[in-house]
Amino acid sequence: MSLSTIIAVGSGGFLGAVARVFLTELVNKTFSCALPIGTLAVNILGSFLLGLLFGFFNSANLFSPLTKTFLTTGFLGAMTTYSTFALESFFLLYGKAVWLGVLNIFLNVFATILFAAVGYLLVVKLFS
Repeated sequence: MSLSTIIAVGSGGFLGAVARVFLTELVNKTFSCALPIGTLAVNILGSFLLGLLFGFFNSANLFSPLTKTFLTTGFLGAMTTYSTFALESFFLLYGKAVWLGVLNIFLNVFATILFAAVGYLLVVKLFS
C-alpha cells in the first residue's frame, strides 16, 4: 500500500468520523426518539451516499482511484461501515444470489448484535 493511499484513507477517515459525530448529535437533538435515530440516520445516509458514489463511479470515469478510496474507504468507511454492508448485500441480491444476500444480512445483523452482547457481558462479568 502506498503512502498516498494511507493518507487518503486516513484523512477521509478523520473527516468521516467527525461527520458521524456531528450528524448523529444533530439528528438526536432535532428528533426525540427512543430509537437511536442519529445512528440510523447516519447509516442510512452513508449507505445512500455509497450507492450513489458506486453508481457514479460505474457510469463516469471522472475520479482517480485515490479520490475513490478517500471517499469510500476513508470518509464513508469512518462515517459508517454499515454502508459497505448495505451495498454488498444489495449486490448479492441484485446479482441473483438471493440466498447469499439473505444470509449476509442475517449474519451481519444478528451475529454483530450477538457478539456486541457477548463482549459487553464479558466485560461486565469480569468487573463485577
